[in-house]
Amino acid sequence: MSVCKENVEPIDDRHIKDYLEKIENFDKKHTGDIYLKPDQRVTLKTSLMRLKRIQRTVGHGHFSLLSFDDAIKVSKGYSSIGRFSKEELAFLEMIFYEESNLYGFMGDKPLKNLTDTIQSPKVIKIPYTGNYLYKGQPLEMYKKIKKDVGENVVLTSGLRSVTKQFMLFLNKAYNNDGNLSLASRSLAPPGYSFHGVGDFDVGQVGLGASNFTETFTGTPVFQKLADLGYLKLRYSRGNLLGVRFEPWHIKVRS
Repeated sequence: MSVCKENVEPIDDRHIKDYLEKIENFDKKHTGDIYLKPDQRVTLKTSLMRLKRIQRTVGHGHFSLLSFDDAIKVSKGYSSIGRFSKEELAFLEMIFYEESNLYGFMGDKPLKNLTDTIQSPKVIKIPYTGNYLYKGQPLEMYKKIKKDVGENVVLTSGLRSVTKQFMLFLNKAYNNDGNLSLASRSLAPPGYSFHGVGDFDVGQVGLGASNFTETFTGTPVFQKLADLGYLKLRYSRGNLLGVRFEPWHIKVRS
């Protein structure tokens, strides 16, 4: 039986349309999404709760710089936190070292080792933000943005250790039934976040959590950023990295 070629949609076009549908609706569950197994979801929960207890103990700012090895040490030192179990450590290693393209995240991995650290002498805390930046190019870029855009631009997220990215990514997966694909459409898996090597997020003063939505594109700060010409976004609209459009995420490292 023959078919009319004009009525046959090329497979590549179907894949692209499916991809764009998922990215456009990044916070919804889609056919083909990859989920953790039921027993893994149990370990996900206990690991996440332990990470949150560590954050409450060391403080949000310090937690952003806390290495994985130091997180383990902190967990051992406080009975209110409790040691990571062997199952939890194995689970976290699996999440870190598994190839993220298996569940749809296609970005590069700047941090190759679970034990990668952020060296305190190389960073600086940005006043009134609670966030840190690397000295050098990231700090100088932020200063230039502040100078060119004005006081209404604010640093909303700076340096993130592997530990911090673990908590963000696992929290998203936990709130969505262990859906790793959904989580990775808006949060890079641990090791894959360029926040660990210099990227940072900016927003409009007073906009709050909406700075991490497309609402930000309607603000005076975004319009000024777009007019500067020298800035690049890590995840531009229509990117093919499996990540939503992030107009707030400034690309610093190549």
